[in-house]
Amino acid sequence: MAHKKSPSGWDDVASWYDGWVGKHGSDHHQKLAIPSLLDCLTLYPDKTLLDIGCGSGVLAPHIAKTGTRYTGIDISPKLIKTAKRYHGQYGKFQVGDARKLGRYFEPKQFDYCTFLLSIQDINPLLTTLQQASTVLKENGTLALLLVHPCFRIPRQSGWGYEQTRKLQYRRIDRYLTPLKIPMKQHKRGTTISFHRPLSAYINTLAQSGLMIDKLEEITTYQTGKNKAENRANEEIPLFMAIRARKQP
Repeated sequence: MAHKKSPSGWDDVASWYDGWVGKHGSDHHQKLAIPSLLDCLTLYPDKTLLDIGCGSGVLAPHIAKTGTRYTGIDISPKLIKTAKRYHGQYGKFQVGDARKLGRYFEPKQFDYCTFLLSIQDINPLLTTLQQASTVLKENGTLALLLVHPCFRIPRQSGWGYEQTRKLQYRRIDRYLTPLKIPMKQHKRGTTISFHRPLSAYINTLAQSGLMIDKLEEITTYQTGKNKAENRANEEIPLFMAIRARKQP
């Protein structure tokens, strides 16, 4: 009897990912994503944090600085190997499925759970958030940092320019329908992004016993080529951060 191959996440593109992100994260990680996620958290020494879909562990040193005890989990053995090499001194890393956290951790084990640009790579959403809620302590904090689902939909959105008004705008082709979108084709594999409308995140967090108490929309740090592009960069967010608390 043939055994079903275990899922390996971004294992096939781990070398490409490491080349893009590196030890300290891409510019977007360093200048936007990590600072925005940290703004959602009030971290204390000897508290515990689970970084779900941790990749190569770029968040670990930032958490360790606060004295919070860091654990990272990712389904890709290759990315976990890289995370241990880069950041093993800052916490623990282990291979594991975000949809089955109860296999690896005790209920109510962590004070914080985070998804740093990983939630859109994991499906199904309800199972994943319910599992995160299970390992989160009562009144614990869950923080999501994701590409803004209203404006940045892979293959279904893009920039346009209206010459008569000299106005750059964001074009949205599809939004409400959840989509499984193949991303850039790499030499050894294709990554998948799962688009969901904002309502899916809000309602699924509520279904998982998590109440949103903060939502931030984050624009890019990049300077445009002209006034129209600068205005669009300042008005149309790139990322979104959501903070939710586990209800007793």
